[in-house]
Amino acid sequence: MGHPVDGTSTPSSEERRAKLVARAADLQAVLRAQAARSEQERTVSPEAVAAMTEAGVFRLLTPKRFGGHQTDLRTLTAVSEALGQGDGSAAWTGMIIAVTNWLASLFPDQAQEDVFGADPDARVTGVAAPTGTGEPAEGGWRVTGRWSYNSGAPHATWAAVGALLKDERGAVADQALVLIPASELSVEDTWHTAGMRATASNTLTAESVFVPAHRVLSVPAAAEGGYPRTTDDGALYSAAFGPMLTLCLAGPLLGMGKAALDTVVDQAGSKPLSFTIHPRQADSVGVQTQIAQAALQLETARLHIYAAADEVDRSAAKGTLDYATRTRLRAQAGYAAQQVLAAITTLLNVHGASAFAETSPLQRIWRDANTAARHAGLVPAVGYEVYGKSLLGIEERVSLMI
Repeated sequence: MGHPVDGTSTPSSEERRAKLVARAADLQAVLRAQAARSEQERTVSPEAVAAMTEAGVFRLLTPKRFGGHQTDLRTLTAVSEALGQGDGSAAWTGMIIAVTNWLASLFPDQAQEDVFGADPDARVTGVAAPTGTGEPAEGGWRVTGRWSYNSGAPHATWAAVGALLKDERGAVADQALVLIPASELSVEDTWHTAGMRATASNTLTAESVFVPAHRVLSVPAAAEGGYPRTTDDGALYSAAFGPMLTLCLAGPLLGMGKAALDTVVDQAGSKPLSFTIHPRQADSVGVQTQIAQAALQLETARLHIYAAADEVDRSAAKGTLDYATRTRLRAQAGYAAQQVLAAITTLLNVHGASAFAETSPLQRIWRDANTAARHAGLVPAVGYEVYGKSLLGIEERVSLMI
């Protein structure tokens, strides 16, 4: 613990993390109480958003010079895991805004000032897929496109969206992320899904919106650690691009898995095991073994994700992670997500058909987790392919998001 010249003590990173995670845990009751309403309205309720704002969730990875907490990937994971125990959609929304605020902090310093300088509470969302195009214009680009699955769209003040930038001849010169004020984008109501309904992951559209050159980030360069920012804000803003943007997705899933385990364990003490001699599920050896299996699957997922997050955080202070390591981290993210889904399936098998009653939180957890785990950044086959290629010395690269 440090001691500044005024004699006061500076909290360690572990102490700051513990405080932020405790604040998130305190929100679980609020998020549970708001979950049904949020799902029905297909957006996280204003009360839940206000509670997460007050707890500092959206500022977790924002630079301190803009009033942010400037923490690390482990803290983001722990906070979103705690939120996920209350409501998966709220946790996902909080995580997406926090990590996209980090992404905005990789842009040139003037872009950071545009976003956070006048509004320390700025909330950035985004879509990395390059489903837009940029045409050269004086001082920047004219961007047109449609970007689907923009989680947290109703709560955003800015968006970072993917575009293929063309040269004067019309040939693709670069793949980039561009920062656009939310007020200059339209939102199409396209998010009608079985799970994660309250994330409001709707489609953003733009028609010839001007983007100044300083609000552009080259994705191929960023994938290899080339960030155009110049202010020294510490190691967080040297963290590996692909691993940050994929491993962050696991935190809400870990929380949903823990919520499912807690619910099933709690009710097993009084719920009968139908068509057996057991007045309580907890008395059945079959139930006992399945709950143990599910708990270990969840712990396996946690071990992978937190070990990977720690590796990303440690490496940020030393330089970029090599490609081989990044492929393993990508595989770990997908593998961990599958372990959570397997655990939730086992737990619903234990609980029985009543898990699917509309009044049961288990059915929402099941729907939300199965939807979240299908995010492109968590598709296990992609992670296994890139990791397997790396292990076998095959140089073909199939994704920039590694």
